[in-house]
Amino acid sequence: MSLLGRIRTLVVLRESDHGLYLDAGQLGEVLLPTREVPPEIEPGDEVRVFVARDSEDRIIATTRLPHAQAGEFKGLKVIEINPRVGAFLDFGLAKDLLLPFAEQSKPVRPGETVVVRILVDPKSDRLIATSKLGRYLDKTAPKYVTGQEVPLIILEKTPLGYAAVVDGRHRGLIHDSEIRRPLATGEEVTGYIRAVKEDYKIDLALEPVGFGRVTDLSTRILDALKASGGRIEVGDASPPEAIQALFGASKKAFKQAVGTLYRKKQIVPGPHSIELVKPARR
Repeated sequence: MSLLGRIRTLVVLRESDHGLYLDAGQLGEVLLPTREVPPEIEPGDEVRVFVARDSEDRIIATTRLPHAQAGEFKGLKVIEINPRVGAFLDFGLAKDLLLPFAEQSKPVRPGETVVVRILVDPKSDRLIATSKLGRYLDKTAPKYVTGQEVPLIILEKTPLGYAAVVDGRHRGLIHDSEIRRPLATGEEVTGYIRAVKEDYKIDLALEPVGFGRVTDLSTRILDALKASGGRIEVGDASPPEAIQALFGASKKAFKQAVGTLYRKKQIVPGPHSIELVKPARR
């Protein structure tokens, strides 16, 4: 795999008046400019860098790492639009990342966040972005199990909910019934596999599925009780909005978790509050 557009740990080969030259394998010796050289680095040492082209199209290394690297999906903010070539995105480096007009699934505006795939353009050998993601998402059978925790990147609002990139590989859907708070394009969240359908479509949840959901929420309720001195002002009769604000969970999940804790004799639930069971004195 080419080092261009990737974060790697490279060995310092030699010093020069312009910086350090690193062993970049097939790319040969790559310069790490003097302004980028960490203190007390010398030939033979290793340094973690990002390899890319500078404004003069030379391949160089930088110790300033970008928001993402080649082959990854990421939500990036649009900085400006160049009417001749496309949009420039905040990449986390001095040089912004180009999203060419030809690689835009729809027109973008300055200030908005767009989910893109970072790639090396085979024509120019430069790093670019594309928001035409379909060709880079895996269409084969997903090997997930119900309840499995997966990283998500929120793509867009759809008539049924929110589409998301699952584990940097697949496309999935969080149905409106699973959403308890606003989601934003490019937001990275932890999700859970609710189901993988026969057509390979993936249904997602933002809370643990089944018993895992209850045990996770039970732990958070106990932690909240301990942090507040043994009592919290939310209970079975509290409005769903209050439960969502405190625990980021639905009222149904909250009641299941409270029931689990009550059966374990760890709490005393009330209509508008919950208290920890005080340990018996000996």
